[in-house]
Amino acid sequence: MNKDFFLIGIDGGGSGTRVVLGDAQGRELAQAASGPSGLGLGVERAWQAIAAGCSEAFASAGMTLDWSRCVLGCGLAGVNNRDWLAAFRAQAPALAGLAVESDAYTTLLGAHGGAHGVIVALGTGSVAAVLDGEGECRQVSGYGFPSGDEASGAWLGLRAIVHAQQALDGRGTHDDLAQALVAHTGAHDRDSLVVWLCEANQTAYARLAPIVIAHRTHPFAARLLGEAGVEVGKMIAALDPSASLPVALCGGLGAPLREYVPQIYQARLREPLADSAHGGLQLAQREALRAGG
Repeated sequence: MNKDFFLIGIDGGGSGTRVVLGDAQGRELAQAASGPSGLGLGVERAWQAIAAGCSEAFASAGMTLDWSRCVLGCGLAGVNNRDWLAAFRAQAPALAGLAVESDAYTTLLGAHGGAHGVIVALGTGSVAAVLDGEGECRQVSGYGFPSGDEASGAWLGLRAIVHAQQALDGRGTHDDLAQALVAHTGAHDRDSLVVWLCEANQTAYARLAPIVIAHRTHPFAARLLGEAGVEVGKMIAALDPSASLPVALCGGLGAPLREYVPQIYQARLREPLADSAHGGLQLAQREALRAGG
């Protein structure tokens, strides 16, 4: 393989993008982060975020980004939409190589090192996947905001804000949780909260999830987190009827939600070996070998 090439792993979701820069052998040189690059927020925006993250990673390594020397392995939210994926590929810069898979697939690669196992990725959105004996990736959940992505940050936030709405107009108690939620939105009355709601996307709702977790002992928050745990259990059961594979909870909400996963799954939970961006680096390495770089 050409020693002048760089391998780059990309993990792109609705809240942000993580970049891992590696040399031609996949040895890590730098990491960086930038804005959201989930395809549902727009392909142009995705490439802008990826370019910003890659530029920062190269700068951290004391180099300048040169797309023509880069092989990218991207794990992105939204690639199941073929039109978005086609547009993403069409707008790509002149790269040495590009492999694009779902963020679920790169999360699987990172979490279990390419071995068989289940992941439940819990971030802005959510998806669960299994790598079976044939190396095939099968997914459940991940239908997207607002109807799907159970147990995700956006799912939690969408439900949590209802508590604030009811408190604000007297249907519920204006307690600490309600106050924290309203304060986060910057609203001071019903009308200003309606303005926030009209503008809120999945990222905005996901930013309410840490407030729910911080108030986990509040009855409403505790019930909501319990429901999230039940949903995670359903995903695991659907992917592994044999109840034998290791399960890694990944993403920003993986650790906070672990204790809410039903007891029957607890013994199979494992820490992920690496994250989705490092899974993307593995993907880039495969692409470089496939292309004979």
